[in-house]
Formats: sequence, C-alpha cells, structure tokens
Amino acid sequence: MEGVFQSDHVLLKQQERVLTITLNRAEKKNALSGDMYKAITSALAYAAAEESVYAVLVTGSNDCFTAGNDLADFMQSELGNNAPVMLFLRQLIDFEKPLVAAVNGVAVGIGITMLLHCDLVYIGENTRCRLPFVNLGLVPEAASSVLLPNIMGHQRAAELLMLGDFFDGQKAASYGIANQALPDGDAVTQRAVEQVNKLAQQPREALRLTRRLLKKREYDPVEHRIGEEGMIFAKQLRSKEALDIMQAFFENR
Repeated sequence: MEGVFQSDHVLLKQQERVLTITLNRAEKKNALSGDMYKAITSALAYAAAEESVYAVLVTGSNDCFTAGNDLADFMQSELGNNAPVMLFLRQLIDFEKPLVAAVNGVAVGIGITMLLHCDLVYIGENTRCRLPFVNLGLVPEAASSVLLPNIMGHQRAAELLMLGDFFDGQKAASYGIANQALPDGDAVTQRAVEQVNKLAQQPREALRLTRRLLKKREYDPVEHRIGEEGMIFAKQLRSKEALDIMQAFFENR
C-alpha cells in the first residue's frame, strides 16, 4: 500500500472491498505506541481515499485486542494537537466509511474508547475490559466523556469511568459498547468478518451518507470535547498525582 506508514506492530491486509487493520504487538499486549498510532492513522487515511475500500475491520489477536496506551512511550511524548494519538483521534472522527471491530482477550483504555467510534463491535464474552483513566490520575479521552453517557446514561458511564473496575464483554454488550458478545476467540472474528463483508456489498455512497447521518448529531460536540479532554489529559499526565501513580506502576510491574 503505497504511501502508508509501515509498522511491524500494525498489519494491513486488503481483501476485495475490506481493509483489515490488525494490532500485532503480542509481547506488550498490543499496547499502542506513537508509531502504531501513526500506522493506524495512515491506514485509515488510505482507506478513506481508496475507492476499492468499502469498509474497515480493526482487530487484535484472540488473546488481546489492546491493553491501551504504552505508558512508557506516552510519558516521553508531547501531547499537543499534533501528537500521534490526537492525529489518530481526528482521523477516527473524520472517517466516513463503516468501521467494524473484533475484540478478544483484553480491551483497556483506548481499546474501549475507540470502539465508541465504530459502527459494529463484536466482543468475546469474557474479554477483560477497563477504563482506568482516573485510577492512573488521568481523565477520559476520545470524547468518551460525551459518547459513553450518550450510549448508556450518566450513572453507568460514571461507574465505568470513575471507578475503573474491570468488566466483561457481556457487560460491554449490555451497556451498548458492543453489538454482541460471543464465545471468546474465533467466533468473534468470524462474526465480525461476516458482518464487515456484508457491509462491503452495500452501495458505497449510500453507506457513506447513512454513516454520516447517523454520526452527525452525536459528533457535533465530539471534536471540541476531544481537544478539551486532550488539554486536561496532558496537564494531568505531568501532575504529581499522576506521576506518583506511574512511578509506582513501573516499579511494581
């Protein structure tokens, strides 16, 4: 794929009308680095411009979707508007083609919040999900402070974001984060592939316009909220509260 930023930790495969983006950093539980964000952003930009791509599938392995951000990489990065994660989030909200996710094993932090921007999400029943932003002395990102209450109501969103406890794939589906919880492993991937291929057979322009209409109401405040969250997140990342937690995390891991 000419012009697409390449990373060994992000695999790309186009088969007919579907582009599959696979997170491939098993030794780090698919924790997302700056280069991985660049690769995913570049892949989405390619898919947006490439007429032969009708839909995109994002997945990891049967053991892990993603454990969230690579904290060591994150702590060394600048988190301005042009940071890789911010460019990824803007590409995500601007993307107009259908996005489908297959989620197994572990989905933490951005591994959950990116799902809020997908159209169809299939998840393993026992997937270990978590939104540990407050636990790390941080705040939510990816406009999850808007999207989660919209999807599930304030109280459920507060439960997930403020307490940061683990929850399983069945709860993710019942709360509206996923379309369906399935037996862990291949059943999840098979269902996601089946559905993304069905989407890819739909009329392309009607599909794109329908997605835009579906997202328009909820996305009006999203870009603003992503920027607002990003500024608070960056400030909090350098706070004593967060730094003490991060130091303890690295010392104990």
